Amino acid sequence: MRVDRLFRDARLATMAGGGPNGGLGLIEDGVVATEGGRVVYVGARADAPRLDPVETVRCEGRWITPGLIDCHTHLVYGGDRAHEFELRLKGASYEEIARAGGGIVSTVKATRSAKPRDLVDQTLPRLDALIAEGVTTLEVKSGYGLDLETEQKQLQVARSLPEHRDIGVVTTFLGAHALPPEANGDKQAYIDLVCHKMIPAIARHGLADAVDAFCEGIAFSVEQTAKVFGAAKAHGLPVKLHADQLSNLHGARLAADHGALSADHLEYTDEAGAAAMAKTGTVAVLLPGAYYFIRETQVPPVAHFRKHGTAIALATDSNPGSSPLTSPLLTMNMGATLFRLTVEECLLGFTRNAARALGRDDIGVLEPGRRADIAIWSVEQPAELVYRIGFNPLYQRYRGA
Repeated sequence: MRVDRLFRDARLATMAGGGPNGGLGLIEDGVVATEGGRVVYVGARADAPRLDPVETVRCEGRWITPGLIDCHTHLVYGGDRAHEFELRLKGASYEEIARAGGGIVSTVKATRSAKPRDLVDQTLPRLDALIAEGVTTLEVKSGYGLDLETEQKQLQVARSLPEHRDIGVVTTFLGAHALPPEANGDKQAYIDLVCHKMIPAIARHGLADAVDAFCEGIAFSVEQTAKVFGAAKAHGLPVKLHADQLSNLHGARLAADHGALSADHLEYTDEAGAAAMAKTGTVAVLLPGAYYFIRETQVPPVAHFRKHGTAIALATDSNPGSSPLTSPLLTMNMGATLFRLTVEECLLGFTRNAARALGRDDIGVLEPGRRADIAIWSVEQPAELVYRIGFNPLYQRYRGA
């Protein structure tokens, strides 16, 4: 069989094992063959067909995984919030800063004033950090415009990132992220604007792959969130949700009831919410960076997710206010140390289950027919990718077509 590229002398973690949160699909002395940017064979060398590669990559016993997927980021924004970090160190809470006009709204001001090229220039260093640790696909949310013009600008910049780097980008419209200053406290009027003007325009121009919302006491109610979901579905867009981060408003159940791709954060989710998510296939995206950075003490109900078979993903939640994190490897370590996730759960959380959280079935697993997104690691065992802190063992990274 003639193939473009053959990866040989490798050990494989295909992520094709069984169970929602188990099964790394380990293969010793494995090979991966690709053609046209797609995997055509993956398995033991002894079982491989006769392969005639144009290029051979000798891995010398290194481990191959699918390229990592960061399924929840807010990567495109203007400015930073280091000053608010200082305030939190002095005792101010995340909610207090937000209610005083800081938080998300301060980033909105900087993002509105930034030109598209400025946003690209500010985003690329953050993107480069993710790429350097094996990320081949990431999601980028809007939500720092809170008006149609800036929301579109954010999404357009996110869509343009593959013009500057070899990366796959999925975009999510998060207009229902916070209340803009010009709304004068009228949440319902702003939600009407999101539903009747923003979502139709975003959908018409094909700028988003999904719609997200922040359902929380400092953001939007269950009823307002449901209205956003209805508008998204009316325009053919799947939904996601920032849910149960600071309190239990039963956001996980709301997400499940609307067939959401994922519900994210989930620190205060109850068992009924976890069970509902499992039933509908809504992925639980855990964000230990935000938990750590805002000094949260309520741990997500991992035991409930395991009990009911709710798929668990991990993501950096890279954003300026609550998780200025651009390291998937550190995120996995945080998932293990702070949330007590297993090595398998962490690795699946940045591959197979992360792909599910984006509604993608072409990435996240090494199988014939899938994209040949590949990361090669100079480690002796997959656990090293979760175990080490501040160490990057990425050897090479490839993206398919």
